[in-house]
Amino acid sequence: MAELEKIPTGIEGLDNMLYGGLPKNNQMLIAGGPGAGKTLLTFEILYRNAKKGIPSVFIPLEEDTPMVLRNVKEAFPNFTDLDELVKSNIIEIDGGGPALKVKEVTDSELYSFGNIVSEIENLVRMNNAQLVIVDSVSMLKLVLGDSSLYRKSMMGLISTLRRLNVTSIFTSELTSTERQSLTFSPEFFMFDGVMNMYQIGEKDRRTLAVEVVKMRGSNHSWALAPYEITPGGFKIYTIEQ
Repeated sequence: MAELEKIPTGIEGLDNMLYGGLPKNNQMLIAGGPGAGKTLLTFEILYRNAKKGIPSVFIPLEEDTPMVLRNVKEAFPNFTDLDELVKSNIIEIDGGGPALKVKEVTDSELYSFGNIVSEIENLVRMNNAQLVIVDSVSMLKLVLGDSSLYRKSMMGLISTLRRLNVTSIFTSELTSTERQSLTFSPEFFMFDGVMNMYQIGEKDRRTLAVEVVKMRGSNHSWALAPYEITPGGFKIYTIEQ
């Protein structure tokens, strides 16, 4: 199969699993349970690309901008140039626009969600963004409630990002932190690619592991790879070189 152009994540082990990186202009989902580090993983991908001059937008739907920055700095103290990248607008964190409107959805959910999509589109255009992170779709599912409405709304957002020719990564909660207990939610089938982050083992001896479930248009590893979160970023241990 013909390989798509790829954007390296900048995380060596993850790029090994993806055979070079994320397919350009694909819409991806990273799912995991609480504490798996899915928000941190997507932010590190954004950070590594921003360091190469790729303009990026991080859209937190559950936290404001100061909280996002505080959490990232606490997890990754070695990212000493983060403030500089934000100040230069290579990284744009918008925790006050779409995030607040998601929580205000009332009787006209579809109309309100349309406004959210328009805001995200404006953010992409204003910043000439090539990489977009939306954290997380679980908030949208919670607010929209109706499963049919949620699917239609998400498809509209994904279609908009495809039309803008950006590469996007969404985060989502897994139905279970254990791989053997996992059931697939509707959003797993909407995206071009899906990666899952697991917490495996007993409560007092948990192992973190990541798996590429699908990657449309691209070959990838099928192995389950352990990882750890260090002050300098994710360390993912793979058999691929």
